[in-house]
Amino acid sequence: MSEMDNGTAPVEGQPEAQFALQRIYLKDMSFESPKAPEAFRQQWKPKINMELNSRNTALEGDLYEVVLSLTITASNEEDEPVYLVEIQQAGIFMVKGLDPAAMQQTLGAFCPSVLFPYAREVVDSLVIKGSFPPLILAPVNFDAIYAETMRQREAQQQH
Repeated sequence: MSEMDNGTAPVEGQPEAQFALQRIYLKDMSFESPKAPEAFRQQWKPKINMELNSRNTALEGDLYEVVLSLTITASNEEDEPVYLVEIQQAGIFMVKGLDPAAMQQTLGAFCPSVLFPYAREVVDSLVIKGSFPPLILAPVNFDAIYAETMRQREAQQQH
């Protein structure tokens, strides 16, 4: 039996954990500016709202598609939408050798964190092409979101 770097021996019969990014792609995008051109003549003090969601689908073998969906709404002072951006940033990931809990966390937190910088760039680019000031989204802690989602599910199952 060979020694691993951390000093523990691998468990016989248990496959070694593997993770590989196969492809990142833009699955869907939409930009709407219902208040143009009036919005360009007003002082720019938007209220930004972002909704975030992810889902995953098993493909064949050890391949999974993970889709990160973002909906960003910029509203004016009267709460009227100035622009709306919707995107679905997706990736195909090869994941194997993980126990079910680790697999769920990888697909629910780690993979979306890999996709987010790509989604962030698409959002910024669309907003600029809509002739609005750049919108650089703040980093998101997907591990914290995942942990909170798991706590909520556990609480619901107990009731």
